[in-house]
Amino acid sequence: MRTPGLPSRPPRVRGRSIAVALVGVLAGLMFATSASVFAEDTERQPQNLPELVAAEEARLQETNAEVTQLRAEVDPLRGALGGVGGGGAGRVGWALAAGRLAVTGPGLEVSLWDSPLAQDVPEGFSPDDLVVHQQDLEAVINALWAGGAEAMTVQGHRITATTLIRCVGNVLLLDGETYSPPYRIAAIGDASELEDALDDSSAVRIYRQYVDAVGLGFSVTTQDEIEAPGHEGNLSTSYARIPGGDPITLEGPTTDPNGPQ
Repeated sequence: MRTPGLPSRPPRVRGRSIAVALVGVLAGLMFATSASVFAEDTERQPQNLPELVAAEEARLQETNAEVTQLRAEVDPLRGALGGVGGGGAGRVGWALAAGRLAVTGPGLEVSLWDSPLAQDVPEGFSPDDLVVHQQDLEAVINALWAGGAEAMTVQGHRITATTLIRCVGNVLLLDGETYSPPYRIAAIGDASELEDALDDSSAVRIYRQYVDAVGLGFSVTTQDEIEAPGHEGNLSTSYARIPGGDPITLEGPTTDPNGPQ
């Protein structure tokens, strides 16, 4: 039940309750089968969501470390060959667009955090209404990009076109690391234009209504200097898509709607 007149926040990134129940049943059968098959395996297998998250986090950290090491070996060789695309100015432009170049500048910092009423849910609301969700972070990030942000970080991590933001409950998964609120989103750019973009975003306006109704956290501060470190992770993609167009792969456009993955 919602408080009359208060619009619903965008639905959380998950299926309907019936689908969740079916998935839960199937997951239980799969875990039971897995336990039976690997009963004699001496290696401990993750049996619940927190363990799976921890295992994936460790795997991502190991992969990112390997990528960083390989890049340290490749970059000097690329520099010796003159780089991709010729002149230094072009390389700097590509590095900035890809998020590889560390930059500093003035801008805006937005912080989001959970409501302190988690143990005393107000009438007409649910516990889900009292925590920051993935779509809330994405609403702020998209608004800041629309406002002309030149570079952005979340929890100090550089955001690029390939950054994947995922929330498990109220825990943020980002670049192989886990974070709890408050979540800090910092954007380099014209502070007044960035703030106007936040005001113009319908998704951010809905979140702000929940700030007033149930005490969700939201603050916006102007910063004289924001540091955005260069992204060190992998930026490789298999395909991309122009909105309304066909997938674009390394081999060129394809008419296959699924495209190479």
